[in-house]
Amino acid sequence: MSTAKSALIIGASRGLGLGLVKTLLADGWHVTATVRDPQNAEALKALGKVQIEKLDIDDQQAVIALGQQLKGQVFDLLFVNAGVKGPAVQTPGGATLAEVGQLFFTNAVAPINLAQRLVGQIRQGGVLAFMSSVLGSVTMPDAPDLALYKASKAALNSMTNSFVSQLDGLDLTVLSLHPGWVKTDMGGEGADLDVATSTRGLVDQVNAYTGKGGHHFINYRGETIPW
Repeated sequence: MSTAKSALIIGASRGLGLGLVKTLLADGWHVTATVRDPQNAEALKALGKVQIEKLDIDDQQAVIALGQQLKGQVFDLLFVNAGVKGPAVQTPGGATLAEVGQLFFTNAVAPINLAQRLVGQIRQGGVLAFMSSVLGSVTMPDAPDLALYKASKAALNSMTNSFVSQLDGLDLTVLSLHPGWVKTDMGGEGADLDVATSTRGLVDQVNAYTGKGGHHFINYRGETIPW
């Protein structure tokens, strides 16, 4: 009987999501990963033993379909990584209603909607993780050039807190994780970390917090971030 742990990674075609899949596979996990377009997921397919599922996290029917597709599967880790940077101009007067709505829906509302549908498939004692950001801390004001993105991550943290308050009776740990400033399409080439270093740290925190319970806002090194 296999004792390998099982993970579901939401948003894994590139960047941190793809890096998480690589790190978990190297650690011997069974991995299921979602992408918006399976026909454009060559890097993920090249890894081999990954169950690839189609999902646009903003599409409610696609979320329902994923739940049906994965019915009966149980995961030790559900990691919701999907997210967007938002409009190029992030001042309140520089973005349209549609751009702000899309940003907040994708970064804050859609992750919780998906978690509500799949939380019952997380194994007792398992981990539900959201890719947050230190920019989501309202205690630490900075990054005015990313004001809307920052607000969307603060909204994700708030939505997560509300969601956690409804999890009475479920034995799991919820993590809001800051990956560091990483060299990805979003982070840019001037960032501090490579993807492998960040995702190694993120998986280490998943392992360290498994079984602890509660909701924790931490970075990839396990350091607590003020809300």
